[in-house]
Amino acid sequence: MPSQRSHLHLIRMLTERLERISADSVWAHRASGVRGSLLRLLEEEEKGYEPDPKTVSLVVTTALHILTQAARQK
Repeated sequence: MPSQRSHLHLIRMLTERLERISADSVWAHRASGVRGSLLRLLEEEEKGYEPDPKTVSLVVTTALHILTQAARQK
């Protein structure tokens, strides 16, 4: 199982990449919502709380799906 540190690195990377999706993309609105969820997970971690692993998995999977679809759209 990946370490908490690697999860944080992945969450930060996904947050940055979701932000780069063009506003013209049909995926931009969804990306915005998922990006907000990722940022909340980072905030929880900064406050010393360990985010729920199931939530982390779901949000990361959703972010990867959105990025894949947005890349295919191009």
